[in-house]
Amino acid sequence: MNPADAMQAAQAAPVVDMSLFGLFWQAHFVVKIVMVGLLSASIWCWSIIVDKTLLFRRTEAEMDAFEEAFWSGRSLEELYRSYNDRQPNGLAAVFVAAMREWKRSFEGSGRQVQSLSQRIEKQLDVTIHREVERLESRLLFLASIGSAGPYIGLFGTVWGIMTAFTSIAASKNTSLAVVAPGIAEALFATAIGLFAAIPAVLAYNKLQASVAKSQSRLEGFADEFSAILSRQIDERLSLAA
Repeated sequence: MNPADAMQAAQAAPVVDMSLFGLFWQAHFVVKIVMVGLLSASIWCWSIIVDKTLLFRRTEAEMDAFEEAFWSGRSLEELYRSYNDRQPNGLAAVFVAAMREWKRSFEGSGRQVQSLSQRIEKQLDVTIHREVERLESRLLFLASIGSAGPYIGLFGTVWGIMTAFTSIAASKNTSLAVVAPGIAEALFATAIGLFAAIPAVLAYNKLQASVAKSQSRLEGFADEFSAILSRQIDERLSLAA
């Protein structure tokens, strides 16, 4: 095709809407599915990010309030009664679980004091594991989108470029006005994939660090409380001897 024919073909080419909505509307059906899926995943990721951010702030505040109450000098029985009636989370859940095992052992008819320390430690471990699972729930989705999002977008891009080149071969017109819209539609899928993946990766790393911080705080309190209960067990055993 000589330059004159190419110019004439470019002038005859239909005007293409190059806006974001136009690129989506004119994209191939498969590319549209990829774009819609990535946009839906991005919305879901942001809902998880907001929900988890609020959850960690609330959990941190609850832990601070409980630690202040625990070290204020109140008796363990009084503290247990005040938190047992609620649905405790965080440090309060660890405390209540240990106190329940303590009370079952000392208030039961058999006064099962043997291996009480081991049972309390087991309860502490189980409760910490449950609390960490609660904090980590749905974070795997962020990691999945962060790792798979760019590849899903790349799939849409490859499919769009294949469709664009097929159209170019069928029309036998290689002018920029014909080539650019198809390529732009294809690259738009990759852009959406990155738009979904980048916040998901950053949020996952930040939230996972918050989980590790909370877990370390739970384990530290569990060790301290276990030591307190162990001393009380030794005192009761020595009095009973």
